[in-house]
Amino acid sequence: MSPRPTIPPRAVLFDMDGTLTEPMLDFPRIKSDLGIGNQPILEALAAMSAQERAKAEAILLGHEDHAAAHSTLNPGCVELLSFLQENAISTALITRNSRRSVRIVLERHGLNFGVLVAREDGPFKPDPYPLLSACQALGIARNSTWMVGDGQYDIEAAAAAGVSSIWISHGRARSFAAKPWLELRDLHELLAVLRACEAA
Repeated sequence: MSPRPTIPPRAVLFDMDGTLTEPMLDFPRIKSDLGIGNQPILEALAAMSAQERAKAEAILLGHEDHAAAHSTLNPGCVELLSFLQENAISTALITRNSRRSVRIVLERHGLNFGVLVAREDGPFKPDPYPLLSACQALGIARNSTWMVGDGQYDIEAAAAAGVSSIWISHGRARSFAAKPWLELRDLHELLAVLRACEAA
C-alpha cells in the first residue's frame, strides 16, 4: 500500500503516456509487431538475444516516435504544471518510453521537468529505481514526494520506493492489487487536491 503523504508535496513525479498525454501507444499492435504475445514489452525485449533485441527495439522506437510526434496533452495538464511551477513544487517525468520519444513530446508541447528518467537510465518501473533516482536528483525526500500515474507499474514502483502514489483512473475500475494513496479521475481533480493542500 502507498504510504501516507506529506501534504502539500515538495515534489511530484509523473508518468507520461496516459497520465500527462492522452494514451499514445497501441500496445496490442506493438506486441503483435514484435511477436511477443501478451508479455510486457520491455521485459520481453530483455529476454531476447542481442540480434533479436536490436530488431525489436527498432520496431518499438518507430511506434514511439510516431506516437510522440502526434501526441496530445490530457485536459488540465498545462494548468497543473503551471500551478506546480508557481508554487515551487519540483517535478520529474518517469517513463518506460525511450528518451528520444520523450524529448519529442516535451518539445512538441513546450514542457519542462526538473528531472527526466527514461528507460535507458537504468531499471524501469515497476522497479523503484527511477523514483528513488528522481528523488535523489531533486534533493527531496521520498516522504515529501508524490508519484502520479495511470498504470499498475506506477503504483507498484511507488509502493516499492516508499513514495505516496496517486492513480489517475480516467473512469476505469482499478484492475490490479497495488493500492494507491489516492484515486482520482483526471488531472483536473489532481489540481483541485493540490490547491486545497496549499490553501490548508
